[in-house]
Amino acid sequence: MTVQVQQKSTLRRGVTAKELGIRCPGCFRTLGSVSRTAPSLFESGLRCTVCSMHIRNQKGIWIALTPEHEEYFQQFIREYQYIRAAEGRGSDDAAYYLALPFRDLSGRNQQQWSIRARTFQHLQNHVLPEMEAEMPALDVLDLGAGNGWLDYRLALRGHRPVAVDLLVNCSDGLGAAAHYWERLAALFPRFQAEFARLPFTDAQFDCAIFNASFHYAENYEKTLGEVIRCVRPGGWIVIADSPWYRNEESGQQMLAERRQAFARRYGFASDSIHTLEYLTDARLRDLARHFELDWQVHRPYYGIRWNLRPVLARLKKKRQPSEFRIYVARVKAQ
Repeated sequence: MTVQVQQKSTLRRGVTAKELGIRCPGCFRTLGSVSRTAPSLFESGLRCTVCSMHIRNQKGIWIALTPEHEEYFQQFIREYQYIRAAEGRGSDDAAYYLALPFRDLSGRNQQQWSIRARTFQHLQNHVLPEMEAEMPALDVLDLGAGNGWLDYRLALRGHRPVAVDLLVNCSDGLGAAAHYWERLAALFPRFQAEFARLPFTDAQFDCAIFNASFHYAENYEKTLGEVIRCVRPGGWIVIADSPWYRNEESGQQMLAERRQAFARRYGFASDSIHTLEYLTDARLRDLARHFELDWQVHRPYYGIRWNLRPVLARLKKKRQPSEFRIYVARVKAQ
């Protein structure tokens, strides 16, 4: 899984980079296009004449969940937002968002943001330059965008990001991205959508990044297949900041411990949907075979204390702690 792909890009730049092709997440019919900037409050959206699905504009965010899936994710979104709020995510101060991922000005989650910062530094120093050598301005699909901090950083770098998440609130979800507006020529488009039913037509992104989010998939093959559909042949898939374990046993033990901890602290186990929660080499190999991918594995340096965690766990006879890596692969060229 450490094979370096030496594949020439076959990316195709369209006539215009100002629009996104949109398809119905219900019946998969092509609906038309929307601007690659945030919609104005007066844009109503697109309606499917076959299944009546309406991709609507809600305060500058495109809502692209079918009614059935809005209901399906309702409990997950409610519980996840409750947990994130209890953890102290978000702020009323724009400076909080502009400092991410390098500093958590709230002081409540600095350790986690330190991990995100080191991952991002590795991306911008070792992953993005290889892509930018072929495509200086990338159309990037940010999956699990949250408050949009990665999209903001990518836009400053000259790329064209599109943010996707289930959360749309103004503290920790897509609504919080409004804090970046004054620093950018135009705010990137934001979509409330599920990874396994994306509202985009085929082959229009140069790169898709799972931003600490791939482990929230309920089915890895379905999720990755849907994202690959949206990436141009020769484009890139990046999986970052999803927990990795050497074996299934450690991952399952982590899940049991986390559910028990959530039940004690919040009164619920946060398992309303059956997300997969972690990666293993076996799971990654299965995906590589299924989609004909060669994963290039990056191991960012998270500090000596982080690197000593597996050693200390063995000495204390505890389960293996999670590790974070970055996985990069090229979509098969046709």
